[in-house]
Amino acid sequence: MASLDQAVSTFERNLAAQTGKAVAEWVNLVQAKGFEKHGQIMAWLKADHGLSHGHANHVAKRALEAAAPRSTDDPAAHLFEGDKAALRPLYDAVVAFAAGLGGDVEVAPKKANVSLRRRRQFALVQPSTRTRLDLGLNLKNRAPVGRLELSGSFNAMFSHRVRLETPGDFDAEVQAWLAEAYGEAG
Repeated sequence: MASLDQAVSTFERNLAAQTGKAVAEWVNLVQAKGFEKHGQIMAWLKADHGLSHGHANHVAKRALEAAAPRSTDDPAAHLFEGDKAALRPLYDAVVAFAAGLGGDVEVAPKKANVSLRRRRQFALVQPSTRTRLDLGLNLKNRAPVGRLELSGSFNAMFSHRVRLETPGDFDAEVQAWLAEAYGEAG
């Protein structure tokens, strides 16, 4: 989206003009301090350097993004680090099944989850706890039944959620719901 990119670029130019330091320089200063939490970074930038809330927030986000390990070979790897590693085979099964539904499936890893899109987003895979993946589904006219529950507070962009803990939980019933959501998104 060009206008959003332009707005961010303008925001960063304004930060550099007001402070004399580019975002990359601020990120280096933050990294040198060794902060690990967004709130710590914000407080330090505002108190010690007089940055506005917006500029401090932007620098904090950039610093944390820069510090987060990311694999270019596997953009979803960061979701399954540490105690969530055991969920990776389940995630792989869900994504492989979804990709097999059609050549138009886009798998889009984000910071905390993975979107599955066609013309519209039809599903979301999220390692919510160390023992559970949540599968968000967009199913317009389906009533909740059994493991297919209303999404509730899980994610307002989805109508339903299925909680998956083992590869066996991703059975024919769940696969049929995922295929239905794919169909509705076309």
